[in-house]
Amino acid sequence: MSESASATSGRPERARSASEEKDVKKRGIFGRIALFFRQVIAELKKVVRPTRSELMTYFVVVLAFVLAIGVFVGLLDLGFGQLVLWVFG
Repeated sequence: MSESASATSGRPERARSASEEKDVKKRGIFGRIALFFRQVIAELKKVVRPTRSELMTYFVVVLAFVLAIGVFVGLLDLGFGQLVLWVFG
C-alpha cells in the first residue's frame, strides 16, 4: 500500500488542470523563478521548529553519539596500530 503526498501532509492535493499546465509552460524564466521562491516560502511556513528543551536534548544525544563513535574509532586505530607493530615491528 503506497501513501500519496496528500495522505502524509493531511491536505488533499488537487490535480493541475490542462490550462494550469499550459500556464506553467508559458511562464518566462523570471516567472518560473518567482514561482519557485513562492513555493519555497510556502514550504518554509510549514516548518515546525523545536522548543529550547527539545533542541538541547537533540544536541546532547548527537554529542554523546559523536563522542562514542570517536572513542570506538580511536580504539580500533590503537588496536590496529599495535597489531601492525607486532606483525611488522
